Amino acid sequence: MHYDHLGEYDVIVIGGGHAGAEAAHAAAVLGARTALFTLSLDFIANMPCNPSIGGPAKSHLVREVDALGGLMGLDADATFLQSRMLNRGKGPAVHSLRVQTDRKRYHMWMKHALEQTPGLCIHQAEITRLDVQNGAVCGVFTALGGHYGARAVVIATGTSLGGRIFVGEAGYPGGPDGQHAATALTRDLVRHGFALRRFKTGTPARVHRRSIDFSKLQRQPGDAEELLQPFSFLTRAPMHNKLDCYIAATNPATHAVILKNLGRSPLYGGRIEGIGPRYCPSIEDKVVRFPEKNHHPVFVEPCGEDTEEMYLQGMSSSLPEAVQNELYRTIAGFEHLEILRPAYAIEYDCVDPTTLSPTLESKAVAGVYGAGQFNGTSGYEEAAAQGLLAGLNAARHALGKSELVLARHTSYLGTLVDDLVTKGVLDPYRMMTSRSEYRLSLRQDNADERLTPIGREYGLVDDARWAVFCRDREVKQAELARLRAARVRLADLKAAAAARGLDPAALGESGATAEELLRRPGIEYELVADVIGRGEGVTPAMAQRIGTEIRYAGYIAREARAVRETQRHEQTPIPPEFDYAPLTTLTLEAREKLARIRPRTLGQAGRIPGVSPSDLAQLSIALCKARGGQEKR
Repeated sequence: MHYDHLGEYDVIVIGGGHAGAEAAHAAAVLGARTALFTLSLDFIANMPCNPSIGGPAKSHLVREVDALGGLMGLDADATFLQSRMLNRGKGPAVHSLRVQTDRKRYHMWMKHALEQTPGLCIHQAEITRLDVQNGAVCGVFTALGGHYGARAVVIATGTSLGGRIFVGEAGYPGGPDGQHAATALTRDLVRHGFALRRFKTGTPARVHRRSIDFSKLQRQPGDAEELLQPFSFLTRAPMHNKLDCYIAATNPATHAVILKNLGRSPLYGGRIEGIGPRYCPSIEDKVVRFPEKNHHPVFVEPCGEDTEEMYLQGMSSSLPEAVQNELYRTIAGFEHLEILRPAYAIEYDCVDPTTLSPTLESKAVAGVYGAGQFNGTSGYEEAAAQGLLAGLNAARHALGKSELVLARHTSYLGTLVDDLVTKGVLDPYRMMTSRSEYRLSLRQDNADERLTPIGREYGLVDDARWAVFCRDREVKQAELARLRAARVRLADLKAAAAARGLDPAALGESGATAEELLRRPGIEYELVADVIGRGEGVTPAMAQRIGTEIRYAGYIAREARAVRETQRHEQTPIPPEFDYAPLTTLTLEAREKLARIRPRTLGQAGRIPGVSPSDLAQLSIALCKARGGQEKR
């Protein structure tokens, strides 16, 4: 095919999903001439898997994206239908904001935000090949015969790369929500040495609201208006819930239909090769893997304000459409269910993330960065976070600037990337709070303090966001000082407690400073504020954050000490071409994995599966000897 040269860019982003949108925005904000290529403009930031943002650990990533100057939090705040803070009854480390979004409005908000981003061009086209010269990317080719030059490329292909749809016995090439698959790029990536694998995910059916008997379902409302919190640190407008969600449940009759037809599921019939997500299994998987359970919850969620489509969260499936009709109608409230879009499974190509560096640059081709499901992850939030980092680093690579590597102790994003490039994945990776060693320090409420200064340093945080951050920081510091100085009489505190209907006997035996009182069990900021007044500019979210930091100060300090103790290894660099082969004091497995993954620091080396503490000690000795020899020379 003849190719016409159609333009030159610093950064090209392949894919317009959540990863691609954040990557393109970040690269353009940094001043790189950026182009976003998507199979369809109508699917930018599409939400094929579920119409929600956030949840356990995922909300932390959304807040981190926002703190760094990304778009996901702003979009979620602008388009939410219902908001709930999960895990309120547990510790603050696992408090997790989750919102139902209007999926069409979410797409339109993001599309418009990208269209308004200076320095960003958007093209509807399929990228079929990379232009690689001397081991480095220098452009891309399109299916329509176009060539575009680029100094860096971000691959954020989602589930469209080599995508194949499965519904029962039917199987055909395709992407989510009726898009076509991108198969040519897979062949080209293999040709350039990318280590690809097959993963699989699934999507539940979309059904008609009128066909559901909601009287048989459990209503699940959002939080009370006074408790609603935004994702973005910039959002100050009042928030209002618009629609309810509901909960149904499968039963033994449902499970019997599934087991009877298990042979017609491509997942169990051997037609799906890809590995599915461990933490979001299909309903077939749930029934087979947990035979002792006689019911599984089904979350009935609205897709938008201006549509009658409802989404059946927790019921992804690849069973034939006729079987889906049968099994859904065994559920109370679904007896007359009308399926608008049947559930399906989708198999797709992704890269082995251990072939990426901590900047998300490929080790196979210089200047190529991976993000999102291409890197072996699942979830919109994981994708957006990686996209922002990949876009930032691709832009800085193209502009000849130093790139950003986030350590584990800084963020969930740092933990996510370190897990991917150091440990790799056997199935689609999902972020969880348990994956971080520093959960109490990496709360969703303090993402701005952790990351906004970094975003500012690397060029993502603009003057307006920085001004808001500085103002919030001043408000918090002033209030902490006021709480340390203000004394509260016990009688006044008991009177305030009685007015709130609380038990005054649980408040202690003496007055104290406001800060000391907030360390006592059961005493919240709002109660103390009833006595001494509220600090100027202190919002409900800020009040909760201040209370958390006072109450858990000792634990937070202990985590900070642990971080300092691990920094010695994290700050010990390993030369990129360090030769592990002569280190016979290391196990063969350790030498092979170290040579393949090429860790940047001694700390990263210690997190590689198969590298033991003994191996790490021997490697540390070898590095000291190597540095000593270089210093003598």
